[in-house]
Amino acid sequence: MTIDATGRRSQPELAYPEAYLRRLADDLAAKFDGVFNRETVERYVLESYTALLRTAKVKAHLTTRTIHFATERLTALAQAKGALPVIWPEVLFVCEQNAGRSQMAAVLTEHLSSGRVHVRSAGSMPAHDLNPAVVEVMTEVGLDMSREFPKPLTDDVVQAADVVVTMGCGDACPIYPGKRYQNWELADPQDQPIEAVRAIRNEVEQHVRELLTSLEVTPA
Repeated sequence: MTIDATGRRSQPELAYPEAYLRRLADDLAAKFDGVFNRETVERYVLESYTALLRTAKVKAHLTTRTIHFATERLTALAQAKGALPVIWPEVLFVCEQNAGRSQMAAVLTEHLSSGRVHVRSAGSMPAHDLNPAVVEVMTEVGLDMSREFPKPLTDDVVQAADVVVTMGCGDACPIYPGKRYQNWELADPQDQPIEAVRAIRNEVEQHVRELLTSLEVTPA
């Protein structure tokens, strides 16, 4: 701890393992000014970076992924606390690796709802990257998965959700009163032939259409 020119004690400067994390904390502190204090923003930035670093094979995409993940988590927390408005229904998809089923469900929901449902996805034990077969079968129907990546399940995104859909992740998802929970029995696309992954995609789409109808959103 140091003492500044006015004689007040000031906290030592936070050490960031990457320079961009300080810039991200600055940007998010400004964005969430009046909602969260600086310490909360810094904690979320560093937690998000550390969580993604654990499963990162290479660090090439870690910057953009950390920006997206930290922003999503802070937005979810602000919504859960009522500090930000909730415009559309909030849906969270959870599977074990967040590399197949939950990612397909999230992208299909966003597409079929024409953006009238806000979607997040997460994994209880996230993989390093998306299942290539899942990316292939989604590309076949014209859906781009290039911006998607596995993310760990965090408490804040569960709190912000109106509907939580689980897919073979066991009891990893925390239960909050007032949330609507569904469990979709779907085969895991991991190590499946491409024909089987297509069938899983089609089954996910049918579930998504039924979910949107229950949310009074007409599927595209």
